[in-house]
Amino acid sequence: MSIHAYGAIAADQSLEPMRITRREPGAHDVQIDIAFCGVCHSDIHTVRAEWAGTQYPCVPGHEIVGRVSAVGAQVTHHKVGDLVGVGCMVDSCQHCAECNDGLENYCDHLVATYNSPTTDAPGHTLGGYSQQVVVHERYVLRVRHPETQLAAVAPLLCAGITTYSPLRHWKVGPGHKVGVVGIGGLGHMGIKLARAMGAHVVAFTTSESKRDAAKALGAHEVVVSRNADEMAAHTKRLDFILNTVAAPHDLDAFLVLLKRDGTMTLVGAPASPHPSPQVFNLILKRRSLAGSVIGGIPETQEMLDFCAEHGIVSDIEMIRADQINEAYERMLKGDVKYRFVIDSASLGNNQPARA
Repeated sequence: MSIHAYGAIAADQSLEPMRITRREPGAHDVQIDIAFCGVCHSDIHTVRAEWAGTQYPCVPGHEIVGRVSAVGAQVTHHKVGDLVGVGCMVDSCQHCAECNDGLENYCDHLVATYNSPTTDAPGHTLGGYSQQVVVHERYVLRVRHPETQLAAVAPLLCAGITTYSPLRHWKVGPGHKVGVVGIGGLGHMGIKLARAMGAHVVAFTTSESKRDAAKALGAHEVVVSRNADEMAAHTKRLDFILNTVAAPHDLDAFLVLLKRDGTMTLVGAPASPHPSPQVFNLILKRRSLAGSVIGGIPETQEMLDFCAEHGIVSDIEMIRADQINEAYERMLKGDVKYRFVIDSASLGNNQPARA
Protein backbone atom coordinates (compact mmCIF):
# COMPACT_ATOMS: atom_id res chain seq x y z
CA MET A 1 0.00 0.00 0.00
CA SER A 2 1.51 3.32 -1.12
CA ILE A 3 1.00 6.32 1.16
CA HIS A 4 2.27 9.88 1.62
CA ALA A 5 5.09 10.57 4.07
CA TYR A 6 7.76 13.13 4.92
CA GLY A 7 11.40 12.06 5.20
CA ALA A 8 15.02 12.66 4.31
CA ILE A 9 17.13 10.97 1.64
CA ALA A 10 20.48 12.03 3.14
CA ALA A 11 21.91 13.53 6.33
CA ASP A 12 22.58 16.88 4.68
CA GLN A 13 19.18 17.12 2.99
CA SER A 14 15.99 18.74 4.25
CA LEU A 15 12.97 16.55 4.83
CA GLU A 16 10.70 16.36 1.81
CA PRO A 17 7.44 14.74 0.64
CA MET A 18 7.78 11.14 -0.47
CA ARG A 19 5.70 8.05 -1.02
CA ILE A 20 6.39 4.91 1.00
CA THR A 21 4.90 1.40 1.10
CA ARG A 22 3.22 -0.26 4.08
CA ARG A 23 2.58 -4.00 4.31
CA GLU A 24 -0.93 -5.41 4.31
CA PRO A 25 -2.01 -6.36 7.86
CA GLY A 26 -0.97 -9.87 8.88
CA ALA A 27 -2.87 -12.10 11.33
CA HIS A 28 -1.65 -10.18 14.41
CA ASP A 29 -1.30 -6.74 12.83
CA VAL A 30 -3.19 -3.52 13.44
CA GLN A 31 -3.45 -0.94 10.66
CA ILE A 32 -3.67 2.63 11.96
CA ASP A 33 -4.69 5.75 10.09
CA ILE A 34 -2.37 8.28 11.71
CA ALA A 35 -4.06 11.47 12.91
CA PHE A 36 -1.08 13.16 14.59
CA CYS A 37 2.61 12.51 15.17
CA GLY A 38 4.81 14.28 17.70
CA VAL A 39 8.26 15.58 16.83
CA CYS A 40 11.07 14.39 19.12
CA HIS A 41 14.65 15.67 19.39
CA SER A 42 15.71 12.09 18.59
CA ASP A 43 14.17 12.60 15.15
CA ILE A 44 16.71 15.33 14.43
CA HIS A 45 19.65 13.27 15.73
CA THR A 46 18.64 10.37 13.48
CA VAL A 47 17.74 12.31 10.33
CA ARG A 48 21.03 14.20 10.48
CA ALA A 49 23.08 11.07 11.29
CA GLU A 50 24.29 12.54 14.57
CA TRP A 51 23.80 9.05 15.97
CA ALA A 52 25.51 6.27 14.04
CA GLY A 53 23.64 4.00 11.69
CA THR A 54 20.95 6.10 10.05
CA GLN A 55 19.49 4.44 6.95
CA TYR A 56 17.88 6.38 4.13
CA PRO A 57 15.27 7.19 3.16
CA CYS A 58 14.60 8.08 6.80
CA VAL A 59 11.01 8.73 7.82
CA PRO A 60 11.06 9.69 11.52
CA GLY A 61 8.26 9.81 14.06
CA HIS A 62 7.56 7.66 17.13
CA GLU A 63 4.82 9.61 18.90
CA ILE A 64 1.91 8.28 16.87
CA VAL A 65 -1.82 8.49 17.55
CA GLY A 66 -4.73 7.64 15.30
CA ARG A 67 -7.62 5.34 14.64
CA VAL A 68 -7.60 1.63 13.82
CA SER A 69 -8.68 1.11 10.21
CA ALA A 70 -8.11 -2.66 9.87
CA VAL A 71 -7.07 -5.63 12.02
CA GLY A 72 -5.66 -9.07 11.29
CA ALA A 73 -7.76 -12.20 11.74
CA GLN A 74 -6.19 -13.10 15.10
CA VAL A 75 -6.10 -9.66 16.70
CA THR A 76 -7.99 -9.71 20.01
CA HIS A 77 -7.19 -6.46 21.83
CA HIS A 78 -8.07 -3.85 19.22
CA LYS A 79 -10.90 -3.28 16.78
CA VAL A 80 -11.65 -0.99 13.86
CA GLY A 81 -12.50 2.49 15.10
CA ASP A 82 -10.43 2.37 18.31
CA LEU A 83 -8.25 5.34 19.23
CA VAL A 84 -4.72 4.01 19.69
CA GLY A 85 -1.10 5.02 19.92
CA VAL A 86 2.30 3.67 18.91
CA GLY A 87 5.50 4.72 20.61
CA CYS A 88 9.19 4.11 20.07
CA MET A 89 9.05 0.38 19.27
CA VAL A 90 7.08 -1.85 16.92
CA ASP A 91 8.62 -5.25 17.68
CA SER A 92 11.06 -7.16 19.89
CA CYS A 93 12.14 -10.78 20.24
CA GLN A 94 9.09 -11.48 22.50
CA HIS A 95 10.81 -14.30 24.43
CA CYS A 96 13.86 -12.92 26.30
CA ALA A 97 13.84 -12.09 30.02
CA GLU A 98 13.17 -8.42 29.28
CA CYS A 99 10.22 -9.15 26.99
CA ASN A 100 8.81 -11.69 29.45
CA ASP A 101 9.00 -9.04 32.18
CA GLY A 102 7.14 -6.49 30.05
CA LEU A 103 10.33 -4.51 29.56
CA GLU A 104 10.52 -4.79 25.79
CA ASN A 105 12.32 -1.45 25.71
CA TYR A 106 15.44 -3.22 27.02
CA CYS A 107 15.27 -6.15 24.58
CA ASP A 108 18.53 -6.63 22.67
CA HIS A 109 16.48 -7.18 19.52
CA LEU A 110 14.09 -4.27 19.86
CA VAL A 111 12.74 -2.99 16.55
CA ALA A 112 12.42 0.79 16.72
CA THR A 113 9.52 2.53 15.02
CA TYR A 114 11.96 3.92 12.49
CA ASN A 115 15.50 3.08 11.35
CA SER A 116 15.51 -0.57 12.48
CA PRO A 117 15.96 -3.62 10.22
CA THR A 118 12.74 -5.14 8.89
CA THR A 119 11.60 -7.40 6.08
CA ASP A 120 9.26 -4.63 4.90
CA ALA A 121 10.43 -2.32 2.12
CA PRO A 122 12.88 -0.60 2.04
CA GLY A 123 14.54 -2.95 4.56
CA HIS A 124 14.28 -0.67 7.60
CA THR A 125 11.33 0.69 9.55
CA LEU A 126 9.71 3.98 8.55
CA GLY A 127 8.03 6.11 11.19
CA GLY A 128 5.02 8.25 11.88
CA TYR A 129 5.60 11.25 9.63
CA SER A 130 3.20 9.38 7.37
CA GLN A 131 -0.47 8.71 6.74
CA GLN A 132 -0.61 5.17 8.02
CA VAL A 133 1.31 2.49 9.88
CA VAL A 134 0.90 -1.27 10.37
CA VAL A 135 2.06 -2.65 13.74
CA HIS A 136 1.88 -5.96 15.61
CA GLU A 137 -0.96 -5.73 18.14
CA ARG A 138 1.40 -6.24 21.10
CA TYR A 139 2.93 -2.80 20.49
CA VAL A 140 -0.32 -0.86 20.03
CA LEU A 141 -1.60 1.15 23.03
CA ARG A 142 -5.16 2.10 23.93
CA VAL A 143 -5.92 5.84 24.20
CA ARG A 144 -8.61 6.72 26.75
CA HIS A 145 -8.33 10.50 26.57
CA PRO A 146 -11.15 12.39 24.83
CA GLU A 147 -10.65 12.54 21.07
CA THR A 148 -10.44 16.33 21.31
CA GLN A 149 -7.14 15.88 23.18
CA LEU A 150 -5.68 13.37 20.73
CA ALA A 151 -3.03 15.67 19.25
CA ALA A 152 -1.73 16.54 22.73
CA VAL A 153 -1.65 12.84 23.65
CA ALA A 154 0.84 12.04 20.88
CA PRO A 155 3.98 13.20 22.76
CA LEU A 156 3.04 10.99 25.71
CA LEU A 157 4.19 8.03 23.59
CA CYS A 158 7.80 9.18 24.01
CA ALA A 159 8.15 12.25 26.24
CA GLY A 160 5.47 10.94 28.59
CA ILE A 161 6.79 7.42 29.09
CA THR A 162 10.43 8.57 29.13
CA THR A 163 9.71 10.62 32.25
CA TYR A 164 6.99 8.42 33.79
CA SER A 165 9.09 5.24 33.82
CA PRO A 166 11.95 6.50 36.05
CA LEU A 167 9.53 8.30 38.37
CA ARG A 168 7.67 4.99 38.86
CA HIS A 169 10.80 2.84 39.05
CA TRP A 170 12.33 4.99 41.81
CA LYS A 171 8.94 5.11 43.55
CA VAL A 172 8.42 8.86 43.52
CA GLY A 173 5.38 9.90 45.54
CA PRO A 174 4.08 11.92 48.49
CA GLY A 175 6.79 13.05 50.89
CA HIS A 176 9.47 13.10 48.18
CA LYS A 177 11.27 16.21 47.03
CA VAL A 178 12.00 15.77 43.33
CA GLY A 179 14.13 17.87 41.01
CA VAL A 180 13.40 18.11 37.29
CA VAL A 181 16.32 19.48 35.30
CA GLY A 182 15.38 21.15 32.03
CA ILE A 183 11.98 22.53 31.03
CA GLY A 184 11.53 21.33 27.48
CA GLY A 185 9.68 18.51 25.75
CA LEU A 186 10.74 15.97 28.39
CA GLY A 187 11.05 18.27 31.38
CA HIS A 188 7.58 19.78 31.12
CA MET A 189 6.13 16.25 31.21
CA GLY A 190 8.36 15.35 34.17
CA ILE A 191 7.01 18.31 36.14
CA LYS A 192 3.38 17.43 35.40
CA LEU A 193 3.82 13.73 36.22
CA ALA A 194 5.86 14.18 39.40
CA ARG A 195 3.29 16.69 40.67
CA ALA A 196 0.43 14.29 39.87
CA MET A 197 2.26 11.53 41.77
CA GLY A 198 2.20 13.71 44.88
CA ALA A 199 5.84 14.82 45.02
CA HIS A 200 7.15 18.28 45.89
CA VAL A 201 8.62 19.39 42.57
CA VAL A 202 11.65 21.66 42.13
CA ALA A 203 12.27 22.67 38.52
CA PHE A 204 15.76 23.65 37.37
CA THR A 205 16.32 25.89 34.36
CA THR A 206 19.12 28.03 32.99
CA SER A 207 16.60 30.70 32.01
CA GLU A 208 15.07 33.22 34.39
CA SER A 209 12.35 33.71 31.77
CA LYS A 210 11.09 30.16 32.35
CA ARG A 211 10.39 30.63 36.06
CA ASP A 212 6.70 31.47 35.68
CA ALA A 213 6.20 28.83 32.98
CA ALA A 214 7.61 26.11 35.23
CA LYS A 215 5.28 27.10 38.05
CA ALA A 216 2.34 27.08 35.65
CA LEU A 217 3.26 23.49 34.74
CA GLY A 218 3.05 22.50 38.40
CA ALA A 219 6.49 23.11 39.93
CA HIS A 220 6.37 24.14 43.59
CA GLU A 221 9.78 25.82 43.34
CA VAL A 222 11.96 26.98 40.45
CA VAL A 223 15.74 27.27 40.59
CA VAL A 224 17.81 29.12 38.00
CA SER A 225 20.82 26.83 37.84
CA ARG A 226 23.19 29.67 36.88
CA ASN A 227 22.48 31.26 40.27
CA ALA A 228 24.96 29.76 42.74
CA ASP A 229 22.99 30.89 45.80
CA GLU A 230 19.77 29.32 44.56
CA MET A 231 21.58 26.06 43.85
CA ALA A 232 23.37 26.04 47.20
CA ALA A 233 20.06 26.44 49.01
CA HIS A 234 19.07 22.95 47.77
CA THR A 235 22.28 21.12 48.70
CA LYS A 236 21.43 17.67 50.13
CA ARG A 237 17.69 18.43 49.93
CA LEU A 238 16.43 16.27 47.06
CA ASP A 239 15.39 12.62 47.13
CA PHE A 240 15.44 12.16 43.36
CA ILE A 241 16.44 14.14 40.28
CA LEU A 242 15.08 13.57 36.80
CA ASN A 243 17.64 15.07 34.43
CA THR A 244 16.09 15.65 31.00
CA VAL A 245 18.78 17.85 29.44
CA ALA A 246 19.95 16.58 26.04
CA ALA A 247 23.23 18.51 25.99
CA PRO A 248 26.52 17.82 27.82
CA HIS A 249 26.71 19.62 31.17
CA ASP A 250 28.20 19.48 34.67
CA LEU A 251 26.46 16.64 36.49
CA ASP A 252 28.23 17.39 39.79
CA ALA A 253 26.28 20.63 40.16
CA PHE A 254 23.15 18.51 40.56
CA LEU A 255 24.55 15.41 42.29
CA VAL A 256 25.43 17.49 45.36
CA LEU A 257 21.76 18.45 45.69
CA LEU A 258 20.82 14.84 46.46
CA LYS A 259 20.34 13.55 49.97
CA ARG A 260 22.17 10.44 51.14
CA ASP A 261 20.97 7.51 49.00
CA GLY A 262 19.41 9.87 46.46
CA THR A 263 19.42 9.08 42.74
CA MET A 264 19.79 11.23 39.65
CA THR A 265 18.48 9.54 36.52
CA LEU A 266 19.49 10.72 33.07
CA VAL A 267 16.88 10.55 30.31
CA GLY A 268 18.26 13.18 27.94
CA ALA A 269 20.46 11.77 25.18
CA PRO A 270 23.19 14.22 24.14
CA ALA A 271 25.09 13.81 20.88
CA SER A 272 28.39 13.86 22.84
CA PRO A 273 29.20 12.67 26.40
CA HIS A 274 28.76 14.55 29.66
CA PRO A 275 31.95 15.44 31.55
CA SER A 276 32.65 12.65 34.03
CA PRO A 277 31.31 13.38 37.53
CA GLN A 278 33.53 13.43 40.60
CA VAL A 279 33.54 10.06 42.34
CA PHE A 280 33.50 11.61 45.82
CA ASN A 281 30.14 13.26 45.17
CA LEU A 282 28.76 9.75 44.76
CA ILE A 283 30.59 7.67 47.36
CA LEU A 284 30.47 10.06 50.32
CA LYS A 285 26.66 10.10 50.36
CA ARG A 286 25.98 6.73 48.66
CA ARG A 287 24.33 8.60 45.81
CA SER A 288 23.46 6.92 42.52
CA LEU A 289 23.72 8.12 38.94
CA ALA A 290 21.42 6.12 36.69
CA GLY A 291 19.82 6.09 33.27
CA SER A 292 16.45 5.12 31.85
CA VAL A 293 14.97 4.77 28.37
CA ILE A 294 11.24 4.92 27.53
CA GLY A 295 9.31 2.01 29.11
CA GLY A 296 7.85 -1.39 28.31
CA ILE A 297 4.44 -1.85 26.78
CA PRO A 298 2.59 -2.57 30.07
CA GLU A 299 4.12 0.50 31.73
CA THR A 300 3.39 2.66 28.68
CA GLN A 301 -0.25 1.62 28.86
CA GLU A 302 -0.20 2.37 32.60
CA MET A 303 1.21 5.82 31.84
CA LEU A 304 -1.49 6.58 29.27
CA ASP A 305 -4.21 5.49 31.69
CA PHE A 306 -2.65 7.54 34.51
CA CYS A 307 -2.54 10.61 32.27
CA ALA A 308 -6.14 10.11 31.17
CA GLU A 309 -7.25 9.78 34.80
CA HIS A 310 -5.37 12.93 35.85
CA GLY A 311 -6.14 15.00 32.75
CA ILE A 312 -2.49 15.19 31.70
CA VAL A 313 -1.44 15.90 28.12
CA SER A 314 1.54 17.56 26.52
CA ASP A 315 1.65 21.28 25.74
CA ILE A 316 1.90 21.36 21.97
CA GLU A 317 2.17 23.52 18.89
CA MET A 318 0.48 22.03 15.83
CA ILE A 319 2.28 22.21 12.49
CA ARG A 320 1.69 21.10 8.93
CA ALA A 321 4.03 18.48 7.48
CA ASP A 322 5.62 21.07 5.19
CA GLN A 323 6.68 23.08 8.27
CA ILE A 324 8.85 20.29 9.67
CA ASN A 325 12.22 21.68 8.56
CA GLU A 326 11.42 25.04 10.15
CA ALA A 327 10.26 23.19 13.28
CA TYR A 328 13.61 21.37 13.51
CA GLU A 329 15.50 24.67 13.45
CA ARG A 330 13.20 26.11 16.08
CA MET A 331 13.66 23.03 18.29
CA LEU A 332 17.41 23.46 18.15
CA LYS A 333 16.93 27.01 19.45
CA GLY A 334 14.50 25.88 22.16
CA ASP A 335 11.74 27.84 20.44
CA VAL A 336 8.76 25.60 21.20
CA LYS A 337 6.44 25.17 24.17
CA TYR A 338 6.88 22.32 24.46
CA ARG A 339 6.35 19.81 21.65
CA PHE A 340 5.61 20.13 17.95
CA VAL A 341 2.92 17.81 16.60
CA ILE A 342 2.33 17.16 12.90
CA ASP A 343 -1.26 17.20 11.68
CA SER A 344 -1.19 14.13 9.43
CA ALA A 345 -4.12 15.48 7.40
CA SER A 346 -1.58 17.88 5.86
CA LEU A 347 0.43 15.07 4.26
CA GLY A 348 0.09 14.89 0.51
CA ASN A 349 -1.78 18.17 0.19
CA ASN A 350 -0.97 19.10 -3.41
CA GLN A 351 2.71 18.34 -2.89
CA PRO A 352 4.75 16.34 -5.38
CA ALA A 353 6.16 13.33 -3.58
CA ARG A 354 9.41 11.48 -4.29
CA ALA A 355 8.57 7.86 -5.12
